[in-house]
Amino acid sequence: MRYFKIFNVIFLILLTASFTVNAQQFTKAEDAIKYRKNALYVMDVQYNQLKAMAQGKSTYDAKSAMDTATVVEVLAKLPWAGFGEGTDKGETKAKPEIWSEPGKFKEAQEKFIAEASKLATAAKTGKLEDLKVAVSATNETCKNCHSNFKSK
Repeated sequence: MRYFKIFNVIFLILLTASFTVNAQQFTKAEDAIKYRKNALYVMDVQYNQLKAMAQGKSTYDAKSAMDTATVVEVLAKLPWAGFGEGTDKGETKAKPEIWSEPGKFKEAQEKFIAEASKLATAAKTGKLEDLKVAVSATNETCKNCHSNFKSK
């Protein structure tokens, strides 16, 4: 299992490094929406593993936390290309503010990406307390973005 997780981390890093997805790569708005939803879903699953460790709901494993945080750091950069022009309609919970306030949305993205990076750095220390602090800070950026840019 551990080798599988390490393989996944390496695969994601190589995949992300080998190409950058941009909004022009989507021929249909539905594809962009599907892309961003899936990227956010996978990131959420990974992040929730860290959150469970930080909250004592699952056993803390320093190596697993480091691997998972690395995946979150990589994934944090991916979904934003899926918010291009024309993706405000369709099956989405995205609020109009994403497109009417692009500067504010970009700022929220950048804050989240920065916190995801700090999360990976904290996980590498192997200290549960460092992970708890980083999970809390990352969670705040999630809440802020969801409050301002996602319908319930």
